[in-house]
Amino acid sequence: MSRAVDTDAISDGDLFVAPDGDDDWSGQRASPADDGSDGPFATVARAQEAVRERKADAEPLPQTVWLRGGRYPVTEPLTFGPEDSAPVTYAAYPGERPVIDGGRAIDGWEETTVDGVDVWKTTVSRVADGEWYFRQLFVNGQRRRRPRLPAEGYYEIADVPYDRDELWNVEGCAYAFTTDDAPLDQWNNLEDVDALVPHRWVQERSPLTEVDPDAGRVETAFYAKMWLQGDERLAFENVFEALSEPGEWYLDRETGECYYVPVDGEDPATAEVYAPEPAQLLRVEGDPTTGDEIEFLGFHGITFRHAAWEYPARFDDDRLQAPAHRLHRDDDAATSVQAQFILPGAISLSGAQNCRIEACTVEHVGLYGLQLAQGCRSIRVVDNEVSDTGAGGLKVEGETLDGPRERRTGDNRVTDNLVHACGRVFPAGVGVLARHTFGNTISHNHIHDLYYSGISCGWSWGFDPCVDRDNRIEYNHIHDVGQGLLSDMGGIYTLGVQPGTKVRGNHVHDVACYDYGGWAIYTDEGSSHIVVEDNVCHDTNRQTFHQHYGRENIVRNNVFAHGAEGGVALSRTDEEQGQGFTFERNVVVTDGEPLFLGGYGADLDAEDLTSDLNLFWDRSGDDPTFAVPDRDSETGTGRDRQEWAAAGHDRHSSVADPEFADPASGDFSLSEDSPPSEVGFEPIDCSDVGPRR
Repeated sequence: MSRAVDTDAISDGDLFVAPDGDDDWSGQRASPADDGSDGPFATVARAQEAVRERKADAEPLPQTVWLRGGRYPVTEPLTFGPEDSAPVTYAAYPGERPVIDGGRAIDGWEETTVDGVDVWKTTVSRVADGEWYFRQLFVNGQRRRRPRLPAEGYYEIADVPYDRDELWNVEGCAYAFTTDDAPLDQWNNLEDVDALVPHRWVQERSPLTEVDPDAGRVETAFYAKMWLQGDERLAFENVFEALSEPGEWYLDRETGECYYVPVDGEDPATAEVYAPEPAQLLRVEGDPTTGDEIEFLGFHGITFRHAAWEYPARFDDDRLQAPAHRLHRDDDAATSVQAQFILPGAISLSGAQNCRIEACTVEHVGLYGLQLAQGCRSIRVVDNEVSDTGAGGLKVEGETLDGPRERRTGDNRVTDNLVHACGRVFPAGVGVLARHTFGNTISHNHIHDLYYSGISCGWSWGFDPCVDRDNRIEYNHIHDVGQGLLSDMGGIYTLGVQPGTKVRGNHVHDVACYDYGGWAIYTDEGSSHIVVEDNVCHDTNRQTFHQHYGRENIVRNNVFAHGAEGGVALSRTDEEQGQGFTFERNVVVTDGEPLFLGGYGADLDAEDLTSDLNLFWDRSGDDPTFAVPDRDSETGTGRDRQEWAAAGHDRHSSVADPEFADPASGDFSLSEDSPPSEVGFEPIDCSDVGPRR
């Protein structure tokens, strides 16, 4: 790395840390003196101590603690508390890349064979001694997977031996299932084998406790929190007997022997192999209930790499607990109820105000990348890259209405971040999850390559009062989410009453569910008083917009195009709900599918929604079907335009080709005099979507 530096960025009194430093030095030199008498510190912890000493002695504080390039190994998270409050930034030395690394090098590899498969093998003494066990391995910067049965795809669960009607949240009733097609066996280290069961909007992950190959019966350590119906998919991970494919690895807990099937071109003498030890790398912790917040701390340009994962039910270590409240928590469940919200971030802030995480990288971690937890206010999370996470990318979460006001979280900025390759261990992780929080700006982020929702905002099912309000979700680019693994998800997903929340100017596309719920924008249970406007949404494998139930939302001036099952869906209305949403000045394009679909409790009458001044087009060339009131009815018929208008809808709307510039390539721009302008539609400029330079 270059040692050139922008001298204007360094101030008198700044401190320095370097891998070749010494904690007995002053830390006031960027490089060691020629005679070895002075130089930078060796550890961030020593620099942190020096800042505290200056505060205690009323001496001038450094503006910046500069970290020189290189690795800074950690075995536990760096922790900052209220005593560290100071306008100090821990930053990458200009032009260099410091790495806070929780990985341990795994070396000593020898080439051998296992059941005819060429493998590398080494013995990890700390594992053999019972001091450590790891579940992730990274080779030359790439995540490698544990052996899986089947290698691709899934088996099926045949039956569940309990009363399925009594399953929801009933502890102890779903510890077992049977399967007819999985080749069960008394596998090596059976209790280290995980059963993976994806269904609906989560994937259960639970270690095995017993298998009966003759009966096809499997018992697990944690119970299934979701409604097992006996037809779910099933896979087994970490089966030693399945070790065969390049890139697979296995760790024997009893012997400490680690096996790896190399990828072509890898050399055991030169490969960089790491396994993570701590689950978190940085914790910034204040206590807002006592007035002991941590303030004014910044982290800039630092890479945080290699962190472990643990099962949600086993977070019994205070260092690993998600600081948010425990609503829907169950210590014996195989998954969080939704979005894997229990899992903390590799970087975690709580009780923090006016702090910032900027231009940092979080990669190769097992949980969420970063979280703002209870009592976080006015935090900037800007211009970061979060990738290769076990769960989701970024979380913002706070206390409920029932908890102490001081622990509520809001007024934060999560902008211009790149979030991708998430959900590698827990697929239900969300790109950006905002729950029990208010006044946040979530904007200009690029979110892609994950298996559940891109952005999720809100955490109340139904119309009860809640903390969530005034959140701005705007100008985000969200695509390639879902990828056919889970259901009931969306590019942007909302829950509960959220007055003042706006979903605006986003570009959402390529959303694919497994069974149901591949929607671009999804206002789910109780979503109310939300404005959805100026979004471009296209190419989903269900509808492009879906409201389950809610009230008084406004959906205007959006493009909804190329939904594989239609344009817009409304599942349910009732007397408590009243009108679901107002739909005006939108462009909806389908291909032989209906423009509007009802559901199990919506007739799409005037009381359900107001729709007018829209432009519709069916690119199949047929006259569009305007509405199918009950999408599940075998005898239901679609309404044509006259019948739809007679129900009170779209009397002033148009049917015409909108003349998009190049919709096949994702360009939905319009000329000023294009047909949508006739209904008052204003062209949407997507050039400012995603991170700004």
